[in-house]
Amino acid sequence: MACFLVPTGEALVVKAIEKIEEKKEVAAPAEHTTDSIVKVPLSKKLKWLSHMLWGGAALLAFEHIWHGEVVPFPPFLTAMNDAADKAEMLHEMSTVGVTMAAIITLVWLGMCVAADVIVKRPETSSEATETL
Repeated sequence: MACFLVPTGEALVVKAIEKIEEKKEVAAPAEHTTDSIVKVPLSKKLKWLSHMLWGGAALLAFEHIWHGEVVPFPPFLTAMNDAADKAEMLHEMSTVGVTMAAIITLVWLGMCVAADVIVKRPETSSEATETL
């Protein structure tokens, strides 16, 4: 009924952290030397997570709108009309919503690890000849 609010809340927090991190990166740019290891900035990784969370929340919200659980008039959530439905809504948020947000975050962590491995990977001879 309102499980999409959990990834939405996490997306808002991640977006705020992303903006703070972008300001830090602009204020203190990394030194670029030929020896330095190129890496994906944290703000870019946080942007990936933010987009993934917003997408997951949008899909969950669409599903709830489709089933008539979210309506365009107050209180917007049909579960808010009855106390018994409120308990069910909170249970769904704490199970489905938290699980969705956790899975998205775990997939994002995997993406970050994969991106770091790819960036640190040495250039092979076939890649070197293609760039020439």
